[in-house]
Amino acid sequence: MAKEKPRDLRAGIALLWGEQEQPTRGPKPSLTPRRIAASAVAIADAEGLEAVSMSKVAAGFGVSAMALYRYVPGKAELVELMVEEVLAAVPDLTAAGDGWRERTIAWARASEAVNRAHPWLLTATAMRRQLMGPHQIGWLDAALVALEPTGLGAVERHRIFVLVAGLVRTITQQQADFDEEHSREWGRLTGEVLERHADRFPGFTRAVAGGAFGPDPVDPLEFGLGCILDGVQLLIDQALTGQGLTGQALTGQALIDQG
Repeated sequence: MAKEKPRDLRAGIALLWGEQEQPTRGPKPSLTPRRIAASAVAIADAEGLEAVSMSKVAAGFGVSAMALYRYVPGKAELVELMVEEVLAAVPDLTAAGDGWRERTIAWARASEAVNRAHPWLLTATAMRRQLMGPHQIGWLDAALVALEPTGLGAVERHRIFVLVAGLVRTITQQQADFDEEHSREWGRLTGEVLERHADRFPGFTRAVAGGAFGPDPVDPLEFGLGCILDGVQLLIDQALTGQGLTGQALTGQALIDQG
């Protein structure tokens, strides 16, 4: 089997940032990377990311798959362009107020909305060092700027971002996977099993009996953000008192206070 040719990452970056060289001669291209990405997004929204292929996108334009390679080198680059397409509206958090907490919540809500609108985005932006375009970096930048008023260090702010983004991803994935009929069947079968084995799993049995796995009136994102951001406030308070500086460099006053 022939070894797959490695990606040209520089070419991928140039494509995402619109910095690729443009032909100076010949007819004007009939397609653009953005048009191709928008078509692929429509397919993914309707059928899932696995349904997207160069040939299927090309068919929508009435051209061959080979014709698309003039604009997009391959599937990996196409998916990165799709991510850029759906993240084009970088959230403006100023309307949420001046506080870091309010702006972080607004960012999380915006992230939840775009992921729910495009469920395939969870797979396309799996936690890996993928190439990012200006829109995706814009979302990351907005979150980090929102956290700057905490006064915490860059490492801590990034840790908080990872927690918030991970919460959004987890909840959105759970919502996408939820099936009402399957949930009812799971509840029925689990109840039957526990009738026979309740003594083996006392904690689980009590949780089921207490309604832990039933409908929850509390918004899971609101609950999770409250827990995370209360923890952030604790870090801020500890930093202000010189306690538990979470890896930050000690200030001169903190050094004096600690003797």
